[in-house]
Parts: sequence; C-alpha cells; structure tokens
Amino acid sequence: MKPKNLQTKIFLDSGNPDETKKVIELLGFLDGQTTNPTLVSKNPEIAVRLKKGEKSTESELLTEYKNIVDEISRLIPDGSVSIEVYADDKTKAEEMLQQGKTMFSWIPNAHIKFPTTREGLAAVEQAIKKGMRINMTLCFTQEQAAAVYAATRGCQKGDVFVSPFIGRLDDQGDNGMDLIANIMKMYKVGDGHVELLTASVRKLDHLLYALQLGSDIITASFQVLKEWGEGGMPLPGDDFIYDSGNLKPILYKDIDLAKKWQEIAFSHELIDKGIEQFSRDWNKLKQ
Repeated sequence: MKPKNLQTKIFLDSGNPDETKKVIELLGFLDGQTTNPTLVSKNPEIAVRLKKGEKSTESELLTEYKNIVDEISRLIPDGSVSIEVYADDKTKAEEMLQQGKTMFSWIPNAHIKFPTTREGLAAVEQAIKKGMRINMTLCFTQEQAAAVYAATRGCQKGDVFVSPFIGRLDDQGDNGMDLIANIMKMYKVGDGHVELLTASVRKLDHLLYALQLGSDIITASFQVLKEWGEGGMPLPGDDFIYDSGNLKPILYKDIDLAKKWQEIAFSHELIDKGIEQFSRDWNKLKQ
C-alpha cells in the first residue's frame, strides 16, 4: 500500500492498460497515468499491427486512443489520466482547443496535454474557461513554467499540471533535476494553483530526488516503478544525495509571476524536437 509519509502523487507513464494493472497490483495504488502519441504507438496491439504494415485512418486511431484511455480510466477512477492533443509545428491554438474539447469528453478524469508553446498556451487560456483540466507538456525551461502559471491564473489546484522533461535535459548534458528544484522555488511565491509533475523520469534516483524535493506528482515508466515497488517503495532519507555526475547545472532565474504569459520569452531546442517526435509517432500510425 501507499507509504504513510508519501505526499507526492505517483503516476505511470504508459499507453498500455496491462502495465496499469501490473503497477496497481505491485504498489497497491496508482494516482494517475500519463499518455502520449509515442506511448500509444508502443501499445502491444498497435505495435503488432505496425510491424505488419497495418495502419489506421485518423478516425480509427482516435477511437483506439479513446478505448485505451477509457480502460485506464476504469482502472484508476479516482486518479487522473492525461490525454495528449496532436500538434506539429503548424498546428494552431484553435485546432488544439477543438481536439482538447473532444478528448476531455472521453473520460470523467481527464487532463488534456497541450504543448508548452505559444499556440499551446493560447489554446489553454481558452480551455480553462471551458472548465477543462490540463497538463502542459514539453516543458524544458523555468520561463515556460512561469508562462503556464500566468496563462492559468485563477484555476483551482488540481486542474493544472506542468510537466518538465528531466530525462531529455539529462540526455543533452544539462541537469534536469535542477529545473524541478528551480520551478518549485519559483512557485513557492505563487498561489499554488499549478502542480509540478516531474516527467521523463529515466531512473530510480530521478524518482527519489523528486520525492525529496517535494514534487507534487511524478510520472515514471513501468520499469522504474517496478524497480521502486520491488525495492519496498523506499522514500529518500535525510542522507540521500542526488549524484548529477558531470551534468551541467541549470541556474535559477528570478521571474515575475505577475507578468502576462505573452510577456514571458522562452525558447529551447528540445521543444521543437519533442513536438517533431510526438507528431512523427502519431503520423506513422495513420494511413
């Protein structure tokens, strides 16, 4: 069962309901699940069809996605299930918003994932007015997190997540966990309406350090959660020290959360790469 002192919510990062069942059986609980086009493309049934060269129409693909998240939702009815809109570098805010409205109707416990881009933030500004819960994905900078805070000002806690991708920052030599610490420090002066969801967790130490930092939510792969569960679901002690190795530090920046999101400048090469990967994985499923 869930450790008594565990305040952080634990999510599974997967498009496979069978993994959901296994994690619940192993841990005795699961607070939510995050999905995206890449994870859906790895769903065993879909992967088999892809290997055979079989593809789906867009309508069929959306139906498959809906069926997957519906099954996951039934397994964790009191949790959150993130569903991601399709977006490439040409997708406009209105198109994302329309997709989000449809996806939000699929299940009662949905958070809709929008990319943390200018168009994504414009879509979210309208989405929250329609009562949608959201998860801002592909976050790689403190400025993006500040923009998410500003664009969703007035929302209730639980309605908005921001998902910094720590593993991808590590991959390019930056200490992704510094970004988690920096965003948490920045948000402490705010009203707490945005929950920080540590994403792209690649190893157990990522999870343990995120727990030590007090991340609101952590989403991790089946393998990482399996390792954590089989190890007895340890929590980091006072003596836990995260070893960042030779990764380059990401320095804290003073950013005014009172600014309008349009006034906050941000850019990062991994934003474009992330959108390209997700759109590519989605498109390879289609006829």
